[in-house]
Amino acid sequence: MRRTARLLIGPALTVATAGSLTAPAYGADGGHLEVFPSTAVPGGDVTVNTAACGDGGTAEGDATAVGAGHFTLAPSTHEGEAIGQFRVPPSAQPGTYEIVAKCTGGREVRGDLVVVLESARGYVHPRGSVNTGVGGALGPDPVQTAAGVAALAVAAAGGTWLLHRRARGDGI
Repeated sequence: MRRTARLLIGPALTVATAGSLTAPAYGADGGHLEVFPSTAVPGGDVTVNTAACGDGGTAEGDATAVGAGHFTLAPSTHEGEAIGQFRVPPSAQPGTYEIVAKCTGGREVRGDLVVVLESARGYVHPRGSVNTGVGGALGPDPVQTAAGVAALAVAAAGGTWLLHRRARGDGI
C-alpha cells in the first residue's frame, strides 16, 4: 500500500511543478505580464504581452535581468493587448528572471521567465569553447595550426639527427 502511494505522489508533484512554471505572473497592481514560453532555453525567443496598458497602449519592456536588454511592446489586434519579443542570450545562466513592462501611462507589470538548459525536446548541447586561458590544439585558424605542427616536426627531426651524429662520434 505504501509503495503505491509513493508511486502516485511522485508524478503528481511533477505535474504540479510543471503547471506552476507555465502560469502567468501577476503584478502587484492587479495587471499581469504574460511571458510565453515561461520556460526558455538560452538562444530561444520569448513573447511578452499584457492588457494592462489599455486599448492601443504601448510599453517599454525590460529584460536586462536575463541579459536581453530593453524591448518595445506595441499594440496588437488581440483583445487590446500590447505585445513584444526578445531573445534570451546564449550566455544566459539557468534560473528565474523578472521581466518588467512599463506602460506609457506609468503602470508597471511584471512576469517571471525561467531559463533552463533542458527543453521539452531534450538536452540542449552547449555551444562555443571553454575559456580556460590555455588555448586549444585546434584554434580558429587551420593555417596557423598546420604551421605549428610543421615546426614541431622539423624540430623533432633535427633533434633526432643531432642525437644520431653524437652517438656515432661525428661531433656537432
